[in-house]
Amino acid sequence: MVNLKVNLSGVELDNPIIPASGTFGFGYEFAELYDINILGSLSFKGTTLEPRFGNPTPRIAETRSGMINSVGLQNPGVDKVISEELPKLRACFNKPIMANISGFSIDEYRTCCEKIDKEDQVEFIEVNISCPNVHNGGMSFGTSPESAAEVTKAVKAVTSKPVFIKLSPNVTDIVSIAKACEEAGADGISLINTLLGMKIDLKTRKPVIANKMGGFSGDAIFPVAVRMVYQVYEAVNIPVIGMGGVSRAEDVIELMLAGATAVEVGAANLVEPFACKNIIEDLPRVMEKYGINNLKDIIGGAH
Repeated sequence: MVNLKVNLSGVELDNPIIPASGTFGFGYEFAELYDINILGSLSFKGTTLEPRFGNPTPRIAETRSGMINSVGLQNPGVDKVISEELPKLRACFNKPIMANISGFSIDEYRTCCEKIDKEDQVEFIEVNISCPNVHNGGMSFGTSPESAAEVTKAVKAVTSKPVFIKLSPNVTDIVSIAKACEEAGADGISLINTLLGMKIDLKTRKPVIANKMGGFSGDAIFPVAVRMVYQVYEAVNIPVIGMGGVSRAEDVIELMLAGATAVEVGAANLVEPFACKNIIEDLPRVMEKYGINNLKDIIGGAH
């Protein structure tokens, strides 16, 4: 009998599979399709301080081996997430929950994380630092070690739960940013977020996405995720959550060999709503095929 359990920052998960933020709603929507308690954890929809309608439409485009999205963090705001969405999720999900927090200033990150940290059902906080820094010309907080560290310090000062900083792959040196987050107190690193992509309609000769560009995700970005997880695992001494193009059990094993303790599944959920369930159910077969008895034993095994 194979063992799928992993330990993430002191919390034991029944398996390493976590639906990625933005691809699984607030979770209870998928509970209508299957028992989501099969999951290891769940990272719910990116949450900001104020409600956001999101970007103009069209904001999703299919591509070969993936998709582009520019949804723009549509969400009801942290207060309504706490008062309305979390109770609905807890009613159908009794596993550890990961809150995904976004912000457009240091103060926003700090306030959101302070509020969500008080919620008993939230075990982890995943901080998305791919948002534009409104006080610094609109550049992402995650594009420099200094700004990434600044967000990390601000959030860690007001939280008691494990904080995972979610990094953007749209940088030249992912390692320096991950190390800066670790030095600033991060409990873990999540990577990768989407790559920046674009699609042009040949008939209209204009960009398909209203925002022109958006986040590129799907199978095509998997090798980039493996490379970055591998690099970051070698550079830091805190756990890594790997994601990016994961769509099958073999991908989970590969990312864990690269250094991931847990693995998030993103765009695959939008193509196949049962993606996470199918991966979890197929993991024992793949483990047996490759002679793996305990998933904990293979973390970083490719190094």
